[in-house]
Amino acid sequence: MELAKTICLVGNANVGKSVMFSRLTGTYVTVSNYPGTTVEVTEGSGKINGKLLRIVDTPGVNSLIPMSEDERVARDVLLDESPDVIMQVADSKNLRRTLLITSQLAEIGLPSLLVLNMADEAKKKGIIINGEKLSAILGIPLVETVATANKGLKEMKDTIWKAQIPRHFIDYNENIEKAIVSLNNILPEMPIKKRAISIMLLSGDESLKEWIKNKHGQNLLGQIENIIRETQKGFSDALSYVITKERQEQIEKVIQQTVERRKSQGSYNRGELISKLTLEPLTGVPIFFVVLYLFFQIVGHFGAGTLVDLLENKLFGHLVNPWVTSIVKGHIAGAFWQDMLVGEYGLITMGFTYAIAIVLPIVGTFFFVFSLLEDSGYIPRLAIMGNGIFRRVGLNGKAILPMILGLGCVTMATLTTRILETKKERIIATLLLALGIPCSAQLGVIFGLTTALSPFYTWMIFLVVASQILLVGYLAAKIIPGEVSDFIMEIPPMRLPQVGNVLMKTYTRIEFFLKEAIPLFLLGTLCIFLADELGGLTWLVKASKPIIVDLLGLPKEATVAFILGFLRRDYGAAGLYDLARQGLLSPAQIIISAIVLSLYVPCIASFLVMIKERGWKIALAVMAFVLPYATLIGALTNWVLKWGR
Repeated sequence: MELAKTICLVGNANVGKSVMFSRLTGTYVTVSNYPGTTVEVTEGSGKINGKLLRIVDTPGVNSLIPMSEDERVARDVLLDESPDVIMQVADSKNLRRTLLITSQLAEIGLPSLLVLNMADEAKKKGIIINGEKLSAILGIPLVETVATANKGLKEMKDTIWKAQIPRHFIDYNENIEKAIVSLNNILPEMPIKKRAISIMLLSGDESLKEWIKNKHGQNLLGQIENIIRETQKGFSDALSYVITKERQEQIEKVIQQTVERRKSQGSYNRGELISKLTLEPLTGVPIFFVVLYLFFQIVGHFGAGTLVDLLENKLFGHLVNPWVTSIVKGHIAGAFWQDMLVGEYGLITMGFTYAIAIVLPIVGTFFFVFSLLEDSGYIPRLAIMGNGIFRRVGLNGKAILPMILGLGCVTMATLTTRILETKKERIIATLLLALGIPCSAQLGVIFGLTTALSPFYTWMIFLVVASQILLVGYLAAKIIPGEVSDFIMEIPPMRLPQVGNVLMKTYTRIEFFLKEAIPLFLLGTLCIFLADELGGLTWLVKASKPIIVDLLGLPKEATVAFILGFLRRDYGAAGLYDLARQGLLSPAQIIISAIVLSLYVPCIASFLVMIKERGWKIALAVMAFVLPYATLIGALTNWVLKWGR
């Protein structure tokens, strides 16, 4: 079937974009990193009125003038794709924030429509939007929806065919407008209106300057920078501030014309009550520990216990590995090739088994629970709760966003430290991510490791790692020069997670994990196998004995797990998990290995991104600190446990 249109979904985070995406697409969905980044862009297809549509879901943004990697990717998708329709999904309760993006989309000049989602929550809060008048001002169709209840979705699908180029409704002062004209005159033809590009450049968009330099040369960039410099001379404030201030003033006028505020309907509903409880320290802290306990029960006991036992012992142990081993030994000659596939460090019996039978059930349950928390709106509330603590380590509550993302992927989280406003904050956040934030797969496996321990020792691991993050962060805040920025965050309402939305997020994350992890697991296994064949593994085990065995009190077999941990942290965790299941790790050794692995150096991909974001000097300094520090804390833990016995 011929493709009718390409539609890009754009909007702030937590406005229901992913729900809209799932309602528009069919079963075929792909998740991939945007070129040159680790930011995910989701793409799917769906039929509306018998016509095939390509749907692209961009990352949640606050602006199309990027201050973060997510925002740059959302902007670049519009530049590169030049979609037939831009569907802006918005929170009806936050029209001010919505119109900031709408005004930028109007400058881009592509056919658009505005979907005001969560209309029911806005009405409960007494926010009445005159949709007809707002649509007339913006010059685009407008639809009110409640996506989670399927209300307004039919109208939304029908409106796609009525998308219009937005009316230009923001004008700047005379000097800014003159600069826009000057830039328009020298810019080449582009997939979006030159006016949008000019305003982005005047607003200080460095990534766009790089894009122009790569596509159109240094000479054009030099002319652009001259115009920007001359324009800046006419203002005491930065051009970005002047443009944003004027934009906000005119947006405020639109809101005054189209929004009526009435008394909220009724008292707290259940979601509002839970929201209030999660934000009050007296109730929020106990709620956090209850959430953490449930998290552990689902991931640690069900994922790492029941599901791993089912897959590793019953499926792979009794069926898959014996069957594959018999085929390999019956059809492939040579002990070398047989061992490479099904030996102790075999690609199938170790690499593939680790990935599917040990790590997959753990990360699968982790992704499921994480998606539940994300869909409920609980995670931003942690940012509010944690602001006081983060202040003590030279950050603010906004830093919880890269920290939470680090629980998914430290590599991606290192990139998103760009959302932090000062150099000091970005360096500290990078250090803490490298030191003590385990990625989802690693954290899931550590949960699995602790199932053999009493709750006291499990909490001991958590408290030791958390205390080191706080200690190192506190010292870094004292040593690293610079200021901490102010903390401002708008939080979404608490909602009952939608099953379809949670399952879709879980599925796409598992799919991405498998595509990324299995090749690296196999590569890591091959490296270990070749090292074993050539005698290098034996040498490494002997060379590391003073640290692994004598200092940390771990068995020599743990050396392999820590070597694999640098290739990919969850692979190293899976190796330790396997040792524990074989009875080669005592409870004390499980505690030590879990602590050291949590504080251990990040994987090689994270290290490379660290170099890209912070530079060689800072990246090497972080690595030079983290590795001996993790060893020191492990040695101290070993000494304390021995002394306690």
